[in-house]
Parts: sequence; C-alpha cells; structure tokens
Amino acid sequence: MSSVDQLNFSVPRRTLLVTGGAGFIGANFVHHWCTNYPEDRVIVLDALTYAGNRSNLAHWEGKENFQFIQGDICDRSLVDQILQTEAIDTIAHFAAESHVDRSILGPAAFVQTNVIGTFTLLEAFLQHWRAKEQPEHFRFLHVSTDEVYGSLNTDDQPFTESTPYAPNSPYSASKAGSDHLVRAYYHTYKLPTIITNCSNNYGPYQFPEKLIPLMCINCLLGKQLPVYGDGQNIRDWLYVGDHCTALDLVIHQGLPGETYNIGGNNEVKNIDLVQMLCQLMDELAVDLPIRPSQELITFVQDRPGHDRRYAIDASKIATQLGWTPAVTVTEGLRHTVKWYLMHRSWWKSLLSKQYQEYYNKVYLS
Repeated sequence: MSSVDQLNFSVPRRTLLVTGGAGFIGANFVHHWCTNYPEDRVIVLDALTYAGNRSNLAHWEGKENFQFIQGDICDRSLVDQILQTEAIDTIAHFAAESHVDRSILGPAAFVQTNVIGTFTLLEAFLQHWRAKEQPEHFRFLHVSTDEVYGSLNTDDQPFTESTPYAPNSPYSASKAGSDHLVRAYYHTYKLPTIITNCSNNYGPYQFPEKLIPLMCINCLLGKQLPVYGDGQNIRDWLYVGDHCTALDLVIHQGLPGETYNIGGNNEVKNIDLVQMLCQLMDELAVDLPIRPSQELITFVQDRPGHDRRYAIDASKIATQLGWTPAVTVTEGLRHTVKWYLMHRSWWKSLLSKQYQEYYNKVYLS
C-alpha cells in the first residue's frame, strides 16, 4: 500500500510542528499532509538557510490551518513557545544539514544542527509531553538517512533496521548521533519517538546541488555533468512522494521506539542514472544548448570517503504497515525532469554567487 486513498485507519486530528518544512523533503511532506488532512493544523519551523525556500510553501500561505515561523531548532525558548502556544502533539523533524560535500568542507554546522538541534527538540518535546499527561497520540518522528549504516559491497545484503551503524562522512556521523539521541529518549524516558531511515530521495523542490537537479540544470545551461570517480557508485532511489506516504503511515500506525527503513527498490549506478537523465532531457527539453546531453558527462575526482553502495531492505515497513513504493525510477525521473523544465524561475533564483562559488570549489578545484 502506498496510495493515501488506501489509508483506511481512523486518524485523530493533529497539530504538527514540521521542522525544516521549507526544504526539499519537508516541503513535499507539508504539501502531502495539508492536502490529505485539511482539518489538521501544520506549523512549519525553518531557519531558511541556503537550502530552505519559503516559496516552496507558497500555496499554503494564508490558509487558516497553516503557519510559517522562521527560526532555529537550536533556539530552545522559541521551540518551547511554539509547542505550548500551538498545542503541538506531533513533531515531524526534517530540519538538517544534509549534503555530504558541504559536511566535508565545513562539518561544524552539521554537528550543531543535526545533533544539538535534535537534542534541543527532544528536550523541549519531553517537557511538553510530560505536562500534557503523556497522551498516547503524541509522536516525535525523526527523519534520517541510510547513510548512517555506512557502505555496502556489491554482493552485500541491503541495510536492515538492525544493521550496525558505520557512518563515513561528517554528515552521516551527525545523523547517526541524532538517531542515537532519539532512540535513547524513548528507552530512557518513554518519549514516543520513531526513527525512519530513507534512501536517496528525488523529486520536485530539490536544491540544485543534489545529483538529479544538478544534472537537469547543467544540461539546460550547457555545462559539464560532473560524475564522481568512475561513476559506479550505487544508490537506491526513492521518489519523494512515496517517502511522504510512508511517513504518513509511520506517524499514524508506527510503534513508538521503532525504526523503519524506507527504500525505493531502485538500485542504480550513478553513471547509469546520469545517462537516463540525459536521455530524458534530450527527449523533453527543446532548447538544449548541447545535444546529445551525454556529451557533457565529465568524470571528476572522487569525493573523500565516498560510500560505494547503499541499499535498503524495506520489508519491515511492508510487513508491519503495508507500505511499498509505488513509483519506479523510470516514472519518477520523467516526472522530476518535467517539473524542473516547467519551473525554471524556481531553480534559476537559487543559482546565486554563493552557490557558484561552492560549485566551483567542489567540482572544479
């Protein structure tokens, strides 16, 4: 089951605090939730750093059951105020520094946001939950990554929820630290936390530095398509709409204290993915400066500590909650490419001087 139309369970009305709700996955989650649960109230807390974009939520601005607050999850007094004033019963925690390359260049922000920020939210929610006599429907959903499990060899079995943590980048290490804190708050205090570890997401509203939008945009600009190393690194690709449906089920039916792996069942080598995108761009974009797009593929020096393969065993969420991904990588990539072609003003506004400086440092230095 992956379609919201198939969710047959009764749902209590909720008031959600969505941290990082102006980012890629967070914004898609807000669209999903506000569309499917219009009686619920959604409050977004986002610091609007480089990857946060308030325009991602423009459709909901001004709606009675939606509110946007610009602020930092490390600001305890602000978090306390929101929890109390808005009577929050559910936190969907997306806020995170999330790009491996940026964590290599500057790890401090990742520790601050991902570890200290999560700790701040847990402390505040624990106090708030206790004051409300520990109601059963309260939930703290912590959205994490499969990168905490480390790297797989080609023949290794996919990650399960019991795979030992072995993070290899400052980003994945900071997410692993936040996962451990969330787990500890359930086992120590019985705070109703749930952890999800997802594979690589893709879809609308993804910041241009990520692989799929980067390739689409560079095709349209006639710029090189940088592929790390030999391009043989393997990732499991999860369409963001499928991810949101899984998170919906986890909030409503997942058990506190549990971890659920969410994967797309779409393992693809990076070079194969880039070639698929080139074919789609050649087919769908009428104004490419260079055609065929594959001529732009350029292999660049591999990133330090580049994990070779990620793969998720999502059988637990399939068995216990009935979720399986509905979108194949072929379908999802076509929809995603069309979105970037139809929303050029959205991504063009993000190609700032700071972004270009970062791009040059990562791919051209």
